[in-house]
Amino acid sequence: MSGTKQSAPTQSDFYLPDFCASRAAFVIVIIVVLLALVLSLAHPVQADGFWLDFGATGMFLLWVGLASAGLLCWSRPKLARLSEMQASIIALFIPVLVTMAVCEAALRIGQPGGFGTGTGILNLFPKERGPFMLRSAAIAFVATALALRYFYVTHQWRHNVQMEARWRIDALQARIRPHFLFNSMNTIASLTRTDPARAEEAVEDLADLFRASLSETRQQISLKEELEVARIYQRIEQLRLGDRLQVQWLVGDLPMRSQVPSLLIQPLLENAIYHGIESLPAGGTVRIEGRMDAQLIELSIRNPIAQQENQRPRSGNQIALDNVRQRLQLAFGPLASLRIEQKPDSFEVILRFPSIMAPAAETA
Repeated sequence: MSGTKQSAPTQSDFYLPDFCASRAAFVIVIIVVLLALVLSLAHPVQADGFWLDFGATGMFLLWVGLASAGLLCWSRPKLARLSEMQASIIALFIPVLVTMAVCEAALRIGQPGGFGTGTGILNLFPKERGPFMLRSAAIAFVATALALRYFYVTHQWRHNVQMEARWRIDALQARIRPHFLFNSMNTIASLTRTDPARAEEAVEDLADLFRASLSETRQQISLKEELEVARIYQRIEQLRLGDRLQVQWLVGDLPMRSQVPSLLIQPLLENAIYHGIESLPAGGTVRIEGRMDAQLIELSIRNPIAQQENQRPRSGNQIALDNVRQRLQLAFGPLASLRIEQKPDSFEVILRFPSIMAPAAETA
């Protein structure tokens, strides 16, 4: 961790994990048990006293681990407002102080008359204050420093992966937009002489589309907005293909306030038209269907294909599919998936991702 002063991170980008989560408590218990086992194996005791020593060590470490996690859980919002160096120093000494407090409690309980009078019980507690306190504090300091370093490196690695994925997606996205823009401008140019009114409508649709996509600063938009972008694209392509293009929308049952990455459906619709409908002399129908499966949205885009198209897909199709797949993985992680079902006469892309609602004020 750098010693230079940095701006205070927010809770969302703070490198310390959320110790309030039940998963964190479970991991702490597992680590405590393993550490107690290692210390007990390293401590020279008779075979019949191993399990007694293991139990005492485990109980001591369990108090230290859970109490430290509780304090880090409580103090995390406050630590997130400090610089990384300040927060790290405080987080480093919290387990050390907790360890010393638990050591003091163990010493007091282990005094004659403090907890029982049986020699078997008293032998579980340390007798010498100085060495016991110093040794325990040193172990807590080293273990906490290693844990903080691990948390920091893991957080930085995850942040770099996310940034690299965003840059890669932006590069893929830049390949798609000029292609669509050129096709749209050619269509509008051909309409200016034959049908000026429709050309004007196409210009307005094109402006709306690029206002919603190119000027979009949010990482995610509502499903309703994303479907509207795709419908605008359909209207523009309809001018070029006429009756050869039909699109069937079966999405009325989907939660329209769910958040999705921007430009998620439009590239798939573009693929369905460019790689499917255009290759058919009589055209065809693109079927866009959505349904809910528990808390997951399943959205499919299916288009007819010519027989020769089934042999080897065009490379441009794969670029857009990779683009959408990476967007889903970046937004939803392993909960999202993109599946392809290819038949002799049809090509279908099936998206699955969780339904995450936006507050009503954001979609108003």
